[in-house]
Amino acid sequence: MRAALISFPGLMKRNLWRCLTIVGALALSSACAAAVGPQPAPMPAASGSAWKFVVGGDSRNCGDVIMPAVAAGAASAGAKFYWHLGDFRALYDFDQDLLAQRRAAGGPAVLSISEYQRTAWDDFILNQIGPFGTIPVFLGIGNHELVAPKSRFEYLAQFADWLNAAPIQAQRLRDNPNDRKLKTYYHWAEDGVDFVTLDNASDDQFDSSQAAWLDRVLRRDSSDSSITTIVAGMHIPLPDSLAPEHSMSNWAQGEESGRRVYAALLKAQAAGKKVYVLSSHSHFYMSGIYDTPYWRAHGGVLPGWIIGTTGAIRYALPPGATHAKEAKTNTYGYLVGTVGSDGSIRFDFHEIKEEDIPAAVVTRFTKEFVHQCFVGNIRQEEPRH
Repeated sequence: MRAALISFPGLMKRNLWRCLTIVGALALSSACAAAVGPQPAPMPAASGSAWKFVVGGDSRNCGDVIMPAVAAGAASAGAKFYWHLGDFRALYDFDQDLLAQRRAAGGPAVLSISEYQRTAWDDFILNQIGPFGTIPVFLGIGNHELVAPKSRFEYLAQFADWLNAAPIQAQRLRDNPNDRKLKTYYHWAEDGVDFVTLDNASDDQFDSSQAAWLDRVLRRDSSDSSITTIVAGMHIPLPDSLAPEHSMSNWAQGEESGRRVYAALLKAQAAGKKVYVLSSHSHFYMSGIYDTPYWRAHGGVLPGWIIGTTGAIRYALPPGATHAKEAKTNTYGYLVGTVGSDGSIRFDFHEIKEEDIPAAVVTRFTKEFVHQCFVGNIRQEEPRH
């Protein structure tokens, strides 16, 4: 099941700002792309009524198989949007779904490193964002988006249409009419809920600029009576959680700046805002991740989740999972947030089973490969950062 590990000792960073194209067997026809969508647009929520959104992360490896089912679930739930918390493609190695698609199309299951690097993000856009149709998709950056030769600059260029979507751009200019700079972190408000996307995808984060930006956002939210709720989403969990082995506890800057961000969120909660913290990075589902001795002794517990279950190779649960409110592994799924009229949010995990994969996806990848994504795609140990 697992492709051979590919390293890149001889690769040098190069200019990849040109428009990318899908080549060879990766080039799906528009008919194939439409086979799993478009999904119907969600119905707008009436003022004061409950409404929903969907969250997930880590869609490498088998994500081209799993994400169309996530999109179908979002449409069925009437979700206002989907929020992806990072790690779109593996990039350090060939994604198994991408190779399987080549084989199923009658081509050789051989791909050069340069071809893979050139087409991996286009594959993500086509096979994972495309199925959402008219449902808006918001993107967060993960550590795999920065596997060399990729960089934040190329990430911003490739995903500019999503990172500068109308709600994000409008919010940025409301905050500062002179701020025309595209960033990997941003926020936008929906019906009294401020959704804050943070970038902790590398060991230099959170840097001073991002932390200062977040402080300004949270100060404004705390004094804004129209904002009832703050949802912070990021790839890597904040430090001192029930899953510290694969979190911001793993590096000094991460631990220091992550604790600062947690304290700022606690301060917003003390100001009367409802605060929730979402992350992925570890490929399992867990809730109540900040209910730890450290946070009980250092300011309080924020509601927190790990939701890294949209296709990536599944990890074993860490020892802290025995203390979690909920914990599941060897599963795929997504989180549905239901926002109440008072701004409170109930989060429910929705499991994806093999029979939930759309028929067109099974045909394209073969029934055998789809089955292998469910019975395989497992790593016994939980990796460290």
